[in-house]
Amino acid sequence: MKASLLVLLAAGALVSNAALANADLAKSKNCMACHAIGNKVVGPSFKDVAAKYAGQKDAEDKLVQKVLKGGAGVWGAVPMPANAQVSEAEARTLVKWVLSQK
Repeated sequence: MKASLLVLLAAGALVSNAALANADLAKSKNCMACHAIGNKVVGPSFKDVAAKYAGQKDAEDKLVQKVLKGGAGVWGAVPMPANAQVSEAEARTLVKWVLSQK
């Protein structure tokens, strides 16, 4: 019983740390200058992005490209600039995290 509890606690800590690490990555790559988790800033909230793209098979690949190359017109008149400081692997990590927001 104790071993099972320890395994569950350890798994929870890993998941929690991964979520925090991805929020830290979003901060370090300046995503939070225009976005927030739960409310619109300049761009949509991450929760709104997750809701809009929920269930779409190609959402991850589509959003990775938007992070890297920028985009316009989906959320209004303000365009999202390209993010040259973000690698493709970092963009994929960020997008997976954004899409996991509830």
